[in-house]
Amino acid sequence: MDEALVIRDARPSDAVGIAKVHVATWQSTYPGLVPDAYLANLSEAAAAMRWHNAVQAHGPGQGALVVVDGADSVVGFATYGGRRIPVEGYEGEFYALYLLDEAQGQGLGRRLMATMAERLQEGGKRTAVVWCLRENPARWFYERLGGVRVAERPIRFAGAELVEIAYGWRDLAPLARLSAGPEMR
Repeated sequence: MDEALVIRDARPSDAVGIAKVHVATWQSTYPGLVPDAYLANLSEAAAAMRWHNAVQAHGPGQGALVVVDGADSVVGFATYGGRRIPVEGYEGEFYALYLLDEAQGQGLGRRLMATMAERLQEGGKRTAVVWCLRENPARWFYERLGGVRVAERPIRFAGAELVEIAYGWRDLAPLARLSAGPEMR
């Protein structure tokens, strides 16, 4: 992995790279958790169209970030904004955070979470949640960053009955402080 990794705001021109990361990470993370047919049918082209539109929809306290290497290729992304699913006492939400397998283990996930927390605070939100599959083996990551399990809900996804859990942060300030570093811009 290139050492010149940078976290920056996503641009519409990043949509194809985000889509590649999205499809690759779902296919490497979720086998056995979501139906195999769903994973096999993920389309980078369809995802790129969705991401092109989503990246443009941002404002104070909501947006998308990318991690790019020295060649400006996307190796990870994260999205955040206002809470979509009601959880009492929480205002913001971390929607997604995905890194290619080879970009993991370098502190990028922590830095993405910290930057999102900082941006949520700039948008007036002091608390936030993240939803993840209960069976996701990477959910410990949120616990290590101070997230506390605050809710659980059954969902139906791609014909399967699954359970999502929410981790919450009652104060984003400690998480936001982790964003300091020369790699941010």
